[in-house]
Amino acid sequence: MSNADALGGSVWLQTGPAQPAFAPLDGDVEADVAVIGGGIVGITTALLLREAGARVALLDAGRLAHGVTGHTTAKVSSQHGMIYAQLRGRFGADAARTYAQVNEGALQWIADRVEREAIDCDFRRLPSYAYVTSASGCGQAEDEAQAASEAGLRAWLADTTPLPYSVTGAVRVENQAEFHVRKYLLALIDTLAGDDGCQIFEQTRAVQVDTSDRAVVKTAGGRVTADQVVVATHYPFLDRSLAFARVHPQRSYAILCRIAGPAPVGMFISADAPTRSIRAVPLDGEEWLLVGGEGHKTGTGGDTEQRYRRLEDFAREHWDVRSVGYRWSAQDNSTVDGVPYVGALTPRADRVFMATGFAKWGMTGGTAAAQLLTDLVMRRENASASLFDPNRLSLRASVPRLVKENAQAGLRFVGDRLTKRGERPIEDLRPGEGDIVRLRGDTVAGYRDELGELMAVSATCTHLGCRVNWNTAERSWDCPCHGSRFAPSGEVLQGPAVHRLERKPLG
Repeated sequence: MSNADALGGSVWLQTGPAQPAFAPLDGDVEADVAVIGGGIVGITTALLLREAGARVALLDAGRLAHGVTGHTTAKVSSQHGMIYAQLRGRFGADAARTYAQVNEGALQWIADRVEREAIDCDFRRLPSYAYVTSASGCGQAEDEAQAASEAGLRAWLADTTPLPYSVTGAVRVENQAEFHVRKYLLALIDTLAGDDGCQIFEQTRAVQVDTSDRAVVKTAGGRVTADQVVVATHYPFLDRSLAFARVHPQRSYAILCRIAGPAPVGMFISADAPTRSIRAVPLDGEEWLLVGGEGHKTGTGGDTEQRYRRLEDFAREHWDVRSVGYRWSAQDNSTVDGVPYVGALTPRADRVFMATGFAKWGMTGGTAAAQLLTDLVMRRENASASLFDPNRLSLRASVPRLVKENAQAGLRFVGDRLTKRGERPIEDLRPGEGDIVRLRGDTVAGYRDELGELMAVSATCTHLGCRVNWNTAERSWDCPCHGSRFAPSGEVLQGPAVHRLERKPLG
């Protein structure tokens, strides 16, 4: 079965129980805390705040658990690739130990919640492996195994894995986990929905937070007035945090294959290129194989259909693939020093908090962020706050990448206007094709749908004015500067942009 024949969509969103729908905000409401964003960070934060006695309003621009969280690989792990040697080198051994402790604590919190509430979410404990396949990577694996062990993980160096191909070295971490993320979050949502102290609003995009008096979250349908605000929108949309300059988005891809024979026992990720992320997924009484990878900076992926094809080729090379049943892509952010930003939006913003930069490890990282955010909102001490402080700046750990990434964004801002001026007319577009084209002498982002209908929108991202690029596989307009994404008709799919691309009349 080829990519073109795949069912498409995230397996987490297409399987599991029906999900309740919540009405959009229509009018003005009050709460102690407004939580913006309904992924694992926002939902867990709202739950913890309610359990701490706060009145909460939870808002999502789309549907709860359907954004970045709904497109994960759903590994509940403290092994985030080979990060511990990097942390030790950048911040010191104590910081690496703190990072391990908070992620292990988040993993245990999830495990305890699943057991205590008997949540049916395919949660299971498994070993996790970060491996290399080249001889040059052996030293990296050795360093990582030592650093991870010193940080407190049950980690050791292995020379083999359950994978059907050889590795030159692997760091094995015991007692990690995986689950069906939406089944898990639906149980948390059910708890919140039955609580009079929590108001939930879907299809409610926050566009502004005013902190001149009390904090006021402004949306198209009304306002939420609160004492404090948590911005858990994957990418903070409030530019005063300057997160867009310090957080860099990347897209990645996944396929789910039905295979003959057993799937490998454990969770796996390669440390050498190209990245391959592997785990089994229980589905319809069988163990299916998930293969992920092919990451690239948002808006720069070229023919993104090729990304899926390469994943399928890899799966077929090593397993007997009977069919590809699901495929999806995801977007996540990395910070310039590799540690998520969790805390006050700015040094002077003691009422607005943010969480971002989980680098594709949001199950434990996002849960740990929710725990830290709850402590900050409730004015409780948390020993990890300084490590994750969004307003930190380590010259050695941050500045080189900060300069590089923002120089690239500046080059895109200028260069794309020179190289993508839209030379061909919009009428030349084929069904299913999008491109920067000409419409009555103007440069526009044009798309022709499968039925032959044309649509045109502005080619300029509404965040900071960079030119968008067409994403072939996902049928979206993606900004290469800061990762905003838009539907062919211009609606915002992912921030930091909060306003749609302007429609351009065809007649």
